[in-house]
Amino acid sequence: MRRAIYLAARNLGLTGDNPVVGCVIVQGEAVVGEGATAASGRPHAEEVALGLAGERARGATAYLTLEPCGERSSGAASCGQRLARSGVARVVVSWEDPSVMAAGRGLEQLREAGIETEVGLLRAEAAVLYDGYRPRVSR
Repeated sequence: MRRAIYLAARNLGLTGDNPVVGCVIVQGEAVVGEGATAASGRPHAEEVALGLAGERARGATAYLTLEPCGERSSGAASCGQRLARSGVARVVVSWEDPSVMAAGRGLEQLREAGIETEVGLLRAEAAVLYDGYRPRVSR
C-alpha cells in the first residue's frame, strides 16, 4: 500500500475533478502491475495497473488508495467492474470514496463478484491524498 500511496502522491493536485489514486497489483510476492490516475484524470490508476498486469492479475491482490469507482460518467466500465472482470482475488483499500460515482458501489461490485475486500490499510498515511477531495464530494 505504501507504493500505491507513493504513486498517487506524485500526481496530487493534477487530476482535475478526479481524485488521485494509486494502484498496485501483487501476484505472490511480485508486483505485476501498478499505476496512478493520470495527470488529466484519465486513465484511472486501476486501468493502468490492470493493463500492465494482464492475465497475471488473476488471483492477485490489488492495493488501492481509494475505493474503485462504481460508475463512470462516460458510461464505460467502472473500475470496480474492471477489477471484478480481471479475476483478482482480493482488493485492499485505504479509503472509501464518498463521491456519487462510488459511495460503496465499487466495493459492492467487488463483493458481489466474490472478491475479498479490506478497507482501512494505512488509512492515516493515505489521508493527505484526500483531505481536499472528501469535503468537496461528500453528500
